[in-house]
Amino acid sequence: MKTFSEIRSKTKEGEVVFKKKIKRINVEIIKRPDVKGSSNLPFVAFVDGDRLDSFKSLKDAVKASETIIRELT
Repeated sequence: MKTFSEIRSKTKEGEVVFKKKIKRINVEIIKRPDVKGSSNLPFVAFVDGDRLDSFKSLKDAVKASETIIRELT
C-alpha cells in the first residue's frame, strides 16, 4: 500500500526551475517535460508543498505565488 508521502512526491515530477522562501514559506516551481497539446501549461507552482496551479511561463508562476502568499499572510 502506498503512503501519503509517496503519492504526494509523485505529483512533483519534473525539473525544479525555481526554489525560494518568500516570507518563510517555501515556494517551488517545476517544469513538466511531458506537456503537449493546445493547453500547454508546463510550469506548476507549489506553495508550502501544496499545488497552486499550472502556468504558461515562469514569470506568471512566480508572480502568482508571491500574490497568494501576500494575500494569505
